[in-house]
Amino acid sequence: MPIIFPVNGKHPEIGENCFIAPNATIVGDVVLGRDCSVWFNAVIRGDVNSISIGDMVNIQDGAVIHCTYQKTKTIIKNKVSIGHNAIVHGCVIEPNVLIGMGAIIMDNVHVGSNSIVAAGSVVLENTVIEPGSIYAGVPAKKVKDIDQQHINGEINRIAENYLTYSGWFSDLK
Repeated sequence: MPIIFPVNGKHPEIGENCFIAPNATIVGDVVLGRDCSVWFNAVIRGDVNSISIGDMVNIQDGAVIHCTYQKTKTIIKNKVSIGHNAIVHGCVIEPNVLIGMGAIIMDNVHVGSNSIVAAGSVVLENTVIEPGSIYAGVPAKKVKDIDQQHINGEINRIAENYLTYSGWFSDLK
């Protein structure tokens, strides 16, 4: 069974049709929209501040979502994919975004819609990723504007695939 419990009287709220892996952890002030998936060993820790997650968000294996006490909340909007072992901390991620495997998104980052943060990238505090761009590297820098092919072929495809994958585990929902 997943670890889902309150912290300081704040209970996680999980939307309809969500898949939460048996060893995922969701604690505290967390709101999860509908059609989301939280995969194996993922941690969403709303113990020190709030975490708001929109609809059709997938948080892949080993990812960590957290925030900073009395400073930064984490807001992840609709149709976002958080790759395996990524760290998303005290930031805002607009709709239709792909955060690559092992990427680190630091406090006060704002990721614009229709963007990709490449695998292994480190997005430093206070960075603003403009909509429709690809950022990569350590520290992450803009490498190019995104085209419709990447929006359809990567961002949308991965989000839709994870909705399908979570359906395979419907007996655990």
